[in-house]
Amino acid sequence: MAKKHDKSKKTDLFINRELSWLAFNERVLEQGLRAALPPLERLKFLAIFSTNLDEFFMIRVAGLMQQAAAGVRKQDPAGLTLAKQLKAIARTAQPLVQRHTQAVNALLDELRPHGLHVLRRHEWTKEQRDHLCDFFEQEMLPVLTPLAVQELNPCPLLPGLQMHLAVTVGGAEAARLLVVPIPAMFIRYMTVPAPEGTVLAAVEDIVADNAALLCPNATILSVDFFRLTRDADVSIQEDEAGDLLETVEDAVLARRRRAVVRIEVNAGASQTLLDWLSATYGLDRQEFYTIDGRLNGGSFWEIVGRSGYERLRLPDWPPQWPQDLQGYDSLWEAISDRDILLVHPYESFEPVVKLLKEAAEDPDVLAIKQTLYRTSGDSPIIDALEQAAENGKEVTVLLELKARFDEARNVVWARRLEDAGCHVIYGVTGLKTHAKALLIVRRESGFIRRYVHLATGNYNDKTARLYSDIGLMSCDSRLASDVATFFNLLTGFSESTAMEKLFIAPLNIRRKLAELIDREIAASSPDRPGLIIAKTNSLEDKDICLALYRASQAGVRVRLNVRGICCLRPGIKGVSDTIEVVSILDRYLEHARIYYFSNAGHPEIYLSSADLMGRNLDKRFETLIPVLETRHRKRLSDILELYFRDTAQSWKLGPNGIYTPSKPGKKPLSAQTELYRLATESQKKSRIVSARFKPIKSEKK
Repeated sequence: MAKKHDKSKKTDLFINRELSWLAFNERVLEQGLRAALPPLERLKFLAIFSTNLDEFFMIRVAGLMQQAAAGVRKQDPAGLTLAKQLKAIARTAQPLVQRHTQAVNALLDELRPHGLHVLRRHEWTKEQRDHLCDFFEQEMLPVLTPLAVQELNPCPLLPGLQMHLAVTVGGAEAARLLVVPIPAMFIRYMTVPAPEGTVLAAVEDIVADNAALLCPNATILSVDFFRLTRDADVSIQEDEAGDLLETVEDAVLARRRRAVVRIEVNAGASQTLLDWLSATYGLDRQEFYTIDGRLNGGSFWEIVGRSGYERLRLPDWPPQWPQDLQGYDSLWEAISDRDILLVHPYESFEPVVKLLKEAAEDPDVLAIKQTLYRTSGDSPIIDALEQAAENGKEVTVLLELKARFDEARNVVWARRLEDAGCHVIYGVTGLKTHAKALLIVRRESGFIRRYVHLATGNYNDKTARLYSDIGLMSCDSRLASDVATFFNLLTGFSESTAMEKLFIAPLNIRRKLAELIDREIAASSPDRPGLIIAKTNSLEDKDICLALYRASQAGVRVRLNVRGICCLRPGIKGVSDTIEVVSILDRYLEHARIYYFSNAGHPEIYLSSADLMGRNLDKRFETLIPVLETRHRKRLSDILELYFRDTAQSWKLGPNGIYTPSKPGKKPLSAQTELYRLATESQKKSRIVSARFKPIKSEKK
């Protein structure tokens, strides 16, 4: 007889957040192992795995180590203490790193027959070595600074995520250590003259090969490499900040001196180096990661994007002109006629850029208000906002300075926008503004009309080609009024929060989601069970998980499409029998948040900037956006269903916390491939686009 699940032991109901994230990154790694993908496409996923892991240690592991050092005693919902979590992370991450290293080594070998060679030092010809030596002496030697590790200077400040050369020298005295930081100004892989194909040499190999020039008259015993990962989880004391702009700048600089939380070293590193690293940074050996290959896998992006090797990548999918905009002469006309649904990146992000550019130049536009969380390095969004202000329009920008790892860039944008005459709000004390909202006020025929754009993804024209997101353009008076109220809340700390259609975190999204789940429970019956479908990046919030468990026990069917972290366990007998969880990893990063509730045959669908995480529901300004038009609800329902039919790129979560890939079958179906096919078919049906409505040409890089 099967053992009945003990519902009273709630820790059995949850998967640890950190281990669930590592399981997600393992799925990214598996993409890098898929033989069906072209080589450079696989290398891309291996690079993503590395950069993901860097950030995980900088933020999540660093945060756990901070709490442990402060003596915090607590268990997570899965019942793990801080010490147990850190041990479990190391036990899980170490073999993943080894698998990643093996995959990279094999893939670099696989690239050679295609004419792309990443050579090691011993493979260089004499001519190549001479060429690289000349380059080193002329371009690198004047810049490099060997740092002797001495008693008076035992620990030079070494930047995180940067390659460092460690030279152990000896002679009459005991072995000594020289550390040579390799500045980030040098590209990682340098092209070397070769009779055919492309030959690349890693910058650290060039430095290592010329180590004798860095420490003349010394006997070199060993040359090694290492890389530090520092704590980047810097908290900003906003209540004490006199100038938030300067405080954020100081916090970015402070990261350089934060504690080291991980050390990567090459296989076979000298004991002298290992002892020094251990003594200097105080880490246990479980925090040391030995790499029998290339350190800093994130730098493989330099190889992934090399021109001339397009055949080694997936064919490009040019974004299509949105089907809702085909046949219109202007954006104002299109949005006035009906709501516009944008399904990125299959449909172009250009209409969003065009909307802002037209608003900046349109004499009838009076004001523009926008939130910005992350945007691109040469952002046309910023350009349009500057132009609008210079043209005399009232421009207000809520620019979130605390967007992690984009703080420095956002500080630059803030100053530029202020110089152009924009009103720049830096955020709200104690909360991040993660919502994506745009409001344009326009005079039409003697009346004021408001246009809005709300989205699940950032106002970033670059990532809009890589992330799967949903946007909505509307001039619905109720929605536009709510967005205006939202901006007043952000910019003036208005006490009025009454809204008719829009829901806002941290005010009422949590409560609204709970009400929607409870409504499904109340309406569910054996003859007509309720249905909840959620597409989100992460499901971590304990209360949401418990509510979904209650829904399952009431017979509601719960279908979850969760790309990353999922702390809920599906398929537990008597607890979550009717819950299924899938995860899609494909060409594009799944980023849209869509929430569906069957509502006894009258479906309601919401778009959101918020994941189902405590931080999103309680510590950020987020939006939950109702989809008002029936045709859009139908389209989104079809998209949600399509993901559950995916047999090519989906993974299914079991009650044991383990993901298994779907079986492709005879006719494998990829949801992303099908969505792009639908977008191109729609484009073919309407080839005529007016001159005024011509898509904007992307600028040359």
